[in-house]
Amino acid sequence: MINKRLLIKNLLAHNDESSFYDKKRKIDLGTKEGKAKFLKHICALSNSNPANNSFIVIGVEDEGNEINGVDFFDDSKIQNLVNAYLNNPPLISYENVMFPHLPNDKVVGLVTIRPTGEITSLRKNIWKYWGGSIFLRDGSISMPKDFDIEIKDVNSEIVKAIENKAKNNIELTLDGVIDFINVRHSDLDSHYKVFKEQFVVCWAGIVKKVGEEDYYSRVDIELINEQTRLFYSALDEVSIFFNEDEFKIVEYVHLGLNDRFKYYPLEEQTFTFYENGFYNLETKLIFEPPKFNKRTLYHIYNSNNALLEKLKKNIPLRPQEKKDLQQLPATYLLCFLNDFNDAKEKLVEAKPYLKEIDDDVYARFKETVRILRKMKYS
Repeated sequence: MINKRLLIKNLLAHNDESSFYDKKRKIDLGTKEGKAKFLKHICALSNSNPANNSFIVIGVEDEGNEINGVDFFDDSKIQNLVNAYLNNPPLISYENVMFPHLPNDKVVGLVTIRPTGEITSLRKNIWKYWGGSIFLRDGSISMPKDFDIEIKDVNSEIVKAIENKAKNNIELTLDGVIDFINVRHSDLDSHYKVFKEQFVVCWAGIVKKVGEEDYYSRVDIELINEQTRLFYSALDEVSIFFNEDEFKIVEYVHLGLNDRFKYYPLEEQTFTFYENGFYNLETKLIFEPPKFNKRTLYHIYNSNNALLEKLKKNIPLRPQEKKDLQQLPATYLLCFLNDFNDAKEKLVEAKPYLKEIDDDVYARFKETVRILRKMKYS
């Protein structure tokens, strides 16, 4: 079992970006340009390493390898994006890896690319890249190749050595559990569970009991062996279930208007652990969008648009408008879920202005975008 934090350290220490790994300060899958560049790098790394894994490390500065981290990213449907745009798509995984010096809401993203052995190419046009394009790594750059190529295996031994140096051990696991419970989450209700005598899952949060059920907010869930974060949310609530083989997370979102608020189930994630040292993640979107009176939503939608125009023009907000602004991401979401198709574009348009106001409203914005992303690829 590979400790992903050690793997990232070994990748950064091994060399600069190469034909089997790339590093990025961040990626943007919310725009066509961002998606296109991400797919280009996936394509190039897959073609350059037909017989071994390739990696993209996200949250690292190019100069000096400084690890600044990125926001937690839990899009389990990212494989759908790759499948939609690439011929002979590789298998990819995105993992959120903990580093002790980073704030609680920051991680390092690790994309692992497992090739098929076949040449990968763009299936269709995206941004300025043409369908049929083939990319290869030329040193640290992903370059287009407009001719027939022969893929060669030149990195297997190097990658194997890096992965072997990153294998987990008992000391790292114990240190991870103690740090999670006694240091990072000493103020929260914390637990751990061992699966198949190999996997250790830790979770912490604020517990709220409703009937016979426990719900957690401010939730952090980690697979300690790999130093990967399975779930993190500063806002939404989850319920947790487990037996000897499975660990299940059901995420809820709190939505409503005026005094009609309710928790709606959003997504179910089930981790199944096996005796052979492997585990499998299965996700299922279970969200049923709430419906509200269209006349009420028209009023809210127009009010949100008026607030956005004030932000653009730097016009001071009245006290009630400041309160409404806190709900702007969620109410734009409700409008979009009720067939106001432009509401999503308005929400994205509001991003730079919400980011400048305060951390709370921007956190709400990011949670809203996360819900939209999950719905899109499902």
